[in-house]
This record gives sequence, C-alpha cells and structure tokens, in this order.
Amino acid sequence: MKASTRQMDGVTIVDLSGRITLGEGSVILRDTIRDLVGKGSKKILLNLGDVTYIDSSGIGELVSAFTTVRNQGGELKLLNLTKKVHDLLQITKLYTVFDVKDDEATAISAFTK
Repeated sequence: MKASTRQMDGVTIVDLSGRITLGEGSVILRDTIRDLVGKGSKKILLNLGDVTYIDSSGIGELVSAFTTVRNQGGELKLLNLTKKVHDLLQITKLYTVFDVKDDEATAISAFTK
C-alpha cells in the first residue's frame, strides 16, 4: 500500500492506493494517521479511490484511525470508496459510522470551519 498526503483549504487529504491488509498496509495507515495527528492535523480526508482490497485488519485500522482523530478533537472522513470497499462498509454497518463522500470538493466543504 502507498500513502501520500496533500493539503487543501486546511484539510489534509491522504491518497491511499493498494491493499489495506494485515502487516504493511495497516501499519502504513496507522503511522500516517498518527504522524498527522501528532503534527496537529485535525481535518483528515482519506481518499480510498485506489484501494483495491481491505481485510478485517484494515477495517480495524480504519476504525482505529477514526477514533484516534476523534479523540484529538478532529474529524476523519472517507472519500471515493470503490464498490468493494463500499459493500464491505455496508455489510459491517460501518457505513453509518464514517462520513463518506464521493466528491472531493464536497468532502472538503463538509468539514467544520
């Protein structure tokens, strides 16, 4: 898995690609989120458009990222879910936990100012 970050209107966008699975993928996600929160980022948008697969460990890591950011008084939203990932979040009922957006501009404007 690869992760790159960029800034737009005070929101940190994390572009993820590949597989979020036990081992490297979940570690990269965890380290990226912890690093951002440590640097004071409180508005984080995870772009999952190029994520091809998430296993149970990856789902756990998404939830962990969500709570880490929330506990620091921040917000974490998800962007561009593939059908597979969308279905996975619906089956696990996590779709109701995460704020999921399909459009980057809409997602950025949805963060509290």
